[in-house]
Amino acid sequence: MALLDIKDLKVSFFTERGEISALGGVSLSLESGKVLGIVGESGSGKSVTAYSVLGLLPKGGRIIEGSVKFMGEELVGADRTLLNRIRGNRISMIFQDPMTSLNPTLRIGKQITESILLHTDASPKEAKVRATEMLRSVGIRAPEERMNQYPHELSGGMRQRVMIAMALVCEPELLIADEPTTALDVTVAAEILDLLKKLGRKMGMAIMMITHDLGTVAELCDEVAVMYGGRICERGRTEDIFYSPCHEYTKALLRSVPTADKRERLIPIGGAPIDISQGIRGCPFAPRCEKAMHVCLMEFPREISVDGIHSAACYEYERRLVLGSGEENEGSNN
Repeated sequence: MALLDIKDLKVSFFTERGEISALGGVSLSLESGKVLGIVGESGSGKSVTAYSVLGLLPKGGRIIEGSVKFMGEELVGADRTLLNRIRGNRISMIFQDPMTSLNPTLRIGKQITESILLHTDASPKEAKVRATEMLRSVGIRAPEERMNQYPHELSGGMRQRVMIAMALVCEPELLIADEPTTALDVTVAAEILDLLKKLGRKMGMAIMMITHDLGTVAELCDEVAVMYGGRICERGRTEDIFYSPCHEYTKALLRSVPTADKRERLIPIGGAPIDISQGIRGCPFAPRCEKAMHVCLMEFPREISVDGIHSAACYEYERRLVLGSGEENEGSNN
């Protein structure tokens, strides 16, 4: 049984302009101890998927259809008591911006011990010791001193480490990391990713890594789901996505990533990101796809399994299979 199993998840936002579909039927699963990367451009539905799991959709957002099961327990429609018991305890989340996620009026120690006191039987003294040790384990020096400081007194990298400590202090089974290295310099970002990798292995927890950075995916993830326009375009093992991509959007993403070969020209994705408020009838990437056919604009393609783990929803890939042309999947440099 998968640790997390999402099936046909559909989410809409109800605004003054009417209903806007943010997720058009997302399905994915994650096993214990594995790292799943969800990658795609801004607005593709990555964060909405994560917030749906935790029941934290912003005002106006609503799950219209679908299922989200954690250890076999349905979370869609679950009462607040169940969600409060799971959030911050069995499922934790690292949010994008630690400066806005941390409470500026509370000391660091207060914010970390709050979760311990809520979800465990630890005394305030025990919670303080546990929080201090957690700060030390995420690489913060002089944790006793940091416990008494406010968020604004820490650097961006230290605040991000505090967020990681808060998320892991109750030893969750699933960690959702939403762009955990946003606004950090390259060196600090690399340290944060390395820290997540080590702690994940040490604690045996699963990680859902939400990012637009394919370098992060290559470094950390076992499997990848590529999203665009509120849909899963392709999913599979990390090596499948990087070396045998099937969906045209996945190929376009890979072509736009810088490589070590400075002579190689980057190929940007043409056109503009899709406006989901206009409604999506077919494949959301079709207006920007060089190989789009009429059917691509009319109906979303069915998901086709490549080998049981690797799958893609792309009419061009399906066309090649039907024709049996013998064409090999284009690599990231084609």
